[in-house]
Amino acid sequence: MKLWRVFIFFIALLCAVPAFGGPPFQTDDPDPVPYRHFETYAFELSDGTHAGGTVLELPAWEMNWGAAPNLQLHIVVPLATSFAPESGPVNFGIADTELGAKYRFIKETKYRPEFGVFPFVELPTGSPSRGLGVGRTWYRLPLWAQKSWGQWTSYGGGGEVVVNQPGYKNYSFAGWLLQRSVTKKLILGGELFSHGAEGAAVSSVRSSTMADIGGYYTIHEGFQLLFASGHSIAGEGETYTYFGLYWTWGSSKPNQNTKSFYGRMPTCERPSI
Repeated sequence: MKLWRVFIFFIALLCAVPAFGGPPFQTDDPDPVPYRHFETYAFELSDGTHAGGTVLELPAWEMNWGAAPNLQLHIVVPLATSFAPESGPVNFGIADTELGAKYRFIKETKYRPEFGVFPFVELPTGSPSRGLGVGRTWYRLPLWAQKSWGQWTSYGGGGEVVVNQPGYKNYSFAGWLLQRSVTKKLILGGELFSHGAEGAAVSSVRSSTMADIGGYYTIHEGFQLLFASGHSIAGEGETYTYFGLYWTWGSSKPNQNTKSFYGRMPTCERPSI
């Protein structure tokens, strides 16, 4: 079966599954899922500001697939609750559907970082009038880099959110993270993540820089607990939380250029809409 047919089948299978995801940090890495492996997340995520209100994604689900060497395909279909600012209405339903493809074009060596891109297409499946979507297809276009040494790993980068919708505007985002393997089962890290002014004209959100801390705890082989929380340190007051469970499985051995298959450190840039 051709790769594009497999991907169409993959999307059709998952579109009935409630999902969203950014596990667990907002900064992403360039490291794709190993070839012929899958990873999935069940989680809650909240992101809120005083001006724009809060979006709580719960229940939420995400699926990633190692479709080819150095290539990961990604889908998220979120169920979300939108809390409008100033004690406004509360709405629940499906938000915008996310499709993405992570491609690592430079592999890490002893002296060289790895680099990759992870563009997203956000399809307008959510209701903009209820605060659950934008109302038109929009895009996130990031570039990420990563380097590991000993028990430490650092990665980061940035990009642009492109929103061609009246009342919205494009904005940039960037983040960087440092994390360390504390024990064989526990990884802890911290990040700085910043985004430009965003949002609709009726709930405009200023630029914000956030400091988040979190990590991963391996419960058993192929199964992890993920957690992160943070608050803005400059600009718009913003709060971020993430708590989830992570599973991974597959039919082939991970290649030497990926992190340990059974202790993978998944991350995701997560600018709000």
